[in-house]
Amino acid sequence: MIHSTSSSDRTARADSVSASGLPVARLNAPRPDRLSTESAAALHDALAADPEVRPAVVARARALVADPAYPPMSVLKRVAEQIVASPDLSEDES
Repeated sequence: MIHSTSSSDRTARADSVSASGLPVARLNAPRPDRLSTESAAALHDALAADPEVRPAVVARARALVADPAYPPMSVLKRVAEQIVASPDLSEDES
């Protein structure tokens, strides 16, 4: 996400309005927006350092697929109950 350095909130701040209700002159001139790509470069470097295929994760997935008791029956029943309880979006209720 790119964050702007300028304020997007255009409402009057309490320190910029005098007691008479007239605006007070700003001491700081508005600054132009700036963009820093340092965090994007750091993210790119971190992703490049991480292998695309992680052998330990692949081995765990293979073990789970081979296990006939996975996922547990209790999990399957809860998922089935949620499916049955969910609304049928194919029915038109208008």
